[in-house]
Amino acid sequence: MKTTAPFRSVRRSLYICQSCRHHLRERHAALNNPVSHQRWITRVHVRRIQEAEEEWQAKAKDIEAGNMKSMMTILEERGYVNQIVGSRDDLDKLMTYRRIGAYAGIDPTAPSLHVGHMVPFMALGWLYIHGYKANFLLGGFTASIGDPIGRLKGRETMSPSQRKANMAAMHIQLKRLGASMEKYAERKGYMREWSWRRSLENNVTWWSKVTAREFLSMLGRHVRIGPMLGRDTVKNRLEKGDGMSFAEFSYPLVQAWDWWHLFQSGCQVQIGGADQFGNILAGAEAVKQIAKDSHEYQVALRQTQVIDSKRRINVPSDPMGFTVPLLTTASGEKFGKSAGNAVWLDPEMTSVYDLYQFFLRSADADVEKYFKLLTFLPLPEIHQVMQEHQKDQSKRTAQHRLASEFVELIHGLPAAQLAEEQHRKLHNKNVSISDLRASVAEAKATDVHPKTGLPMFAHPSLNKHAQPLHREDDPSTGVKLPRSLVFEKPMSRILWSAGLVTSKTEGQRLINAGGAYVGGGTDAKSEMGDNLTFTPVRTAEWKEVQKWILDDSLLILRSGKWRIKIVTIIPDEEYAALGLSCPGWEEHLRSQSDSDASSSSAAESKAGERRSSGEVESSPPGMS
Repeated sequence: MKTTAPFRSVRRSLYICQSCRHHLRERHAALNNPVSHQRWITRVHVRRIQEAEEEWQAKAKDIEAGNMKSMMTILEERGYVNQIVGSRDDLDKLMTYRRIGAYAGIDPTAPSLHVGHMVPFMALGWLYIHGYKANFLLGGFTASIGDPIGRLKGRETMSPSQRKANMAAMHIQLKRLGASMEKYAERKGYMREWSWRRSLENNVTWWSKVTAREFLSMLGRHVRIGPMLGRDTVKNRLEKGDGMSFAEFSYPLVQAWDWWHLFQSGCQVQIGGADQFGNILAGAEAVKQIAKDSHEYQVALRQTQVIDSKRRINVPSDPMGFTVPLLTTASGEKFGKSAGNAVWLDPEMTSVYDLYQFFLRSADADVEKYFKLLTFLPLPEIHQVMQEHQKDQSKRTAQHRLASEFVELIHGLPAAQLAEEQHRKLHNKNVSISDLRASVAEAKATDVHPKTGLPMFAHPSLNKHAQPLHREDDPSTGVKLPRSLVFEKPMSRILWSAGLVTSKTEGQRLINAGGAYVGGGTDAKSEMGDNLTFTPVRTAEWKEVQKWILDDSLLILRSGKWRIKIVTIIPDEEYAALGLSCPGWEEHLRSQSDSDASSSSAAESKAGERRSSGEVESSPPGMS
């Protein structure tokens, strides 16, 4: 008689067909080791879902009756909506009647987010605190391709190790951002509800499982080459640039597949920067075509349409999206890594204090726009702050509030309070030089990398993205300069090397206009007092500059009212060992090298002359 194999021995087999699995489930249903694991939903959970849906529909009726603002109206009032993929009315209706999911994504081409990245994520945050599901997407896979938008040349190839390091750093940063957004919103009166949902996903997760056959059969056959070749990005690269790789050409399709993956779990809206409109539009069309061929999706869609018909509403089911405006200054200048003026959110790349200082230097024309785009402050409170600011713009009341709010959003309330306190101390008329010396000493001890012992903000080998392209755009207050670029040098050159001006000529013009200041005691001609005061620089001559150098190693400079540089003067050898650089440093090294070469040549010439003279003197008589 044939015996049945034990259950455990069957489980160890490499492959079990579906029919055998079915028989095994029936045969061993009583065992505590089931073949498949299922998650059971409790009645409490089901009841909560029903209650949340009832509350949502009640809110939709209030919006329809004009008793509440729709989500679309809230986004438009704050300036988040730039362009819409689809109809504005359809998107408004969709967000009113459906608790849909939305997503915003970023490729980890750098180790950190910067201020310019925050606008789409803040729009996503507004959806989250109003009950929509927020999906933060990290493009670990798409980073290996590179978005070609706005580029005439392909991106530099990033090593796999650097890409993985960026991915890990940005994953942690996005996770913290979601949590800090929630805490910040609670302090603004948006208390967390049970129905709030947010997730952080990496597209590497599904791209490591997708086969070429699946991708081409489900998506590729719906895409036509003509429209893709007609995109401005492609035409500019082919006509004006260095051509385009197939990988870059396929970037919109890869992004569309990401959306399809999220779309299946209810993510119907994509949010992106103003330059992403083409990608979002192409993605929406592709997802729409894939959905038509998906049996599972069509079954779920029919069930939803039956429910909508009972409620007598007609809600669009197509994927939609909108772009947010790029973050710019009043003069139209963009913020970002490519523009060379990125202000990073990682405190090891831009310190919390420097982030505070960046917003404190915002122009009056930009402040209200930044309040709306980068904070959760209600509009009436923003208007109140701006009215208070107009009473005395010199106090920069609005800039202080903006800086405090944004630092609180990113780094938390204690960090914002500390940055504000540091600023008040530095700009307080009663601040003492002793306090300043102590703060500089503390900075020397803390502003170093824990492993290398090198400065975190300035050393280029630690992170090539950490330095802005132009030194005058650097938001940091502390700066180190080599001794040879300060001592015996005119003030116009020192201002240039410190990054307060873009050229030595501009430095001289600033001095002539009375806009350059130097900090020190109350009277430079007498013994230095302890109170820190700022005195206009009257002349660029070194003999006047040297009076203001404290402890032979510290110089405090100011341009206008708010731009301050605390210059720590260090030996040239130490500066070179740290790998630092500043305007005039390379020129100084070349000059020194040429001088050394000239000295060496002169020494060799003299030595040759002495040798020739010695040979003549030692020659026997009559041999000349």
